[in-house]
Amino acid sequence: MQLGFVTAILPDLSFEDVLSTASRIGYDCVEVMCWPQGGATRRYAGVTHIDVTSFEEKDAKQIRELLDRYGVSISGLGYYPNPLAPDAEEARTAVEHLRKLIEAAAILGIPQVNSFVGRDWTKSVDDNWPRFLETWGPLVEHAESHQVRIGIENCPMLFSNDEWPGGKNLAISPAIWRRMFADLPSPSFGLNFDPSHLVWMQMDYLAPLRDFADRIFHVHAKDVRVDQHLLNDVGILATPLQYHTPKLPGLGEVNWGKFFSVLGDTGYRGPVCVEVEDRSFEHSLAARKASLVQSHTFLRNFVTAQGTQE
Repeated sequence: MQLGFVTAILPDLSFEDVLSTASRIGYDCVEVMCWPQGGATRRYAGVTHIDVTSFEEKDAKQIRELLDRYGVSISGLGYYPNPLAPDAEEARTAVEHLRKLIEAAAILGIPQVNSFVGRDWTKSVDDNWPRFLETWGPLVEHAESHQVRIGIENCPMLFSNDEWPGGKNLAISPAIWRRMFADLPSPSFGLNFDPSHLVWMQMDYLAPLRDFADRIFHVHAKDVRVDQHLLNDVGILATPLQYHTPKLPGLGEVNWGKFFSVLGDTGYRGPVCVEVEDRSFEHSLAARKASLVQSHTFLRNFVTAQGTQE
């Protein structure tokens, strides 16, 4: 496996400075955020470390030179909008930019793009389904034709009042994943698996590693603390941030030893990227860099550094 981090936590650094930071700490790879310039204001969104708007071979060449210089690879290109937004222009923009990500990944020779499926949060899963197929069928075909895989993160995106009650991402549970993969069975369509979301939804986060082993293309390492005293007070129908808190790996409920034990036994040998959303480390750039150091130190207990595996 390769240990990396999601670059969204370093929005104020250039792509080269991100690579320098990763190399200095000892990471093997980074998942690079590729939002449109000025494309979002949500926390951890709108970050552009690679601009894929008009991406050409000359741009890929410059990126490869930087990767070689710092000895860090790219695990995938990341962009997490809502392609099924009820606002037609928002959805169209998301789909068009996802197509550009797929094309840029192919030019770079990095066969991985990560995103959300999206959802109209005011409608049921069944009512969203025809639009999901209409939108994602062509996107998956586009990815397959470029020999690129799309990993869908399993985050429900229902943390704030404007995302309530359904959330802005359909792909939240094994039942829905099975339905997705049955209707879109392409080998280019899979998961960017984050165990933390299953924890606060009170689900088994180890079983999907086995059940969807052939569909797990990319992994996020994020932890979560569920505060039972708060949950007892507000109940599971409250907006989830009222009773749970995203944390760095090792500071929450995930048993990372068991997680990596099962993940390795399934045959997974791909990237595992730290996704920092821990507010305790957000007050300064130095603190955010420290969060990456702490996460790297902890996860190296389970992910062997690349140079020592030969």
